[in-house]
Amino acid sequence: MIELILLERVENLGQMGEVVKVRPGYARNFLLPQKKALRATTQNRAYFETQRTQLEAQNLKRKGEAAEVAAKLDGIHVVVIRQAGESGQLYGSVSARDIADAVTAAGFSLARSQVVLDRPIKSLGLYKTRVILHPEVSATVTANIAQSQEEAAMQEQGVDPLSLAGAAPADAADAAGAPEGAAEEPAQEAAER
Repeated sequence: MIELILLERVENLGQMGEVVKVRPGYARNFLLPQKKALRATTQNRAYFETQRTQLEAQNLKRKGEAAEVAAKLDGIHVVVIRQAGESGQLYGSVSARDIADAVTAAGFSLARSQVVLDRPIKSLGLYKTRVILHPEVSATVTANIAQSQEEAAMQEQGVDPLSLAGAAPADAADAAGAPEGAAEEPAQEAAER
C-alpha cells in the first residue's frame, strides 16, 4: 500500500488534503498520472500545505462552473437511434461514448469518461444516466434509446412502441380495405404458370 495526498475529491476514496493508502497499481496508473494525488513524502506534505489555499480556490472555481453547467444539463433528454429486434433487444449496445456524443450534439461539451454507466444499455427504452462534471457535482441525463424519432417521441409520452407494433399489422390490413380474395390471386397466378 502506498500513501498519497489527495489533490481533489475522489469518489469512494476521500476528500482533498486527506492522506490515504491505496494499492500501488491504482496510484501508479490512475491517481498520479491524472494529477489527482501526490506521494505522501515530507517534501510533498510541506508543498501541499503551502499550496492548499490556491488548490482550494481553484477547486471552488471549477466547482462553481460545473454547478452552472449542471443546472442547464440536469434533466436533459437525448435521443439515441439504434436498430433492434422485435422484442426490443438492440443489435449491439449503447455505451457511455454514444451518450456523450448525443449530449455533445445537444450543445454541451462532454467526454465519455464523464458518463457513468454500470453496464452497457442493450434494449430500447428510457434510461437515466449520471454525468459527473466535477468530483463534487453531477447531473442526470435521460437517454431515450429508440429505433426512430417517431418511436422516441412515443416513449417520451409513456407509450410503448413495441406493444403497438404487435397490434399494428392486423389493424393495417383491415384499414386498407383490401378485398378478401386479393391475397389469394397472386398465389393462383403463380400456380398456373
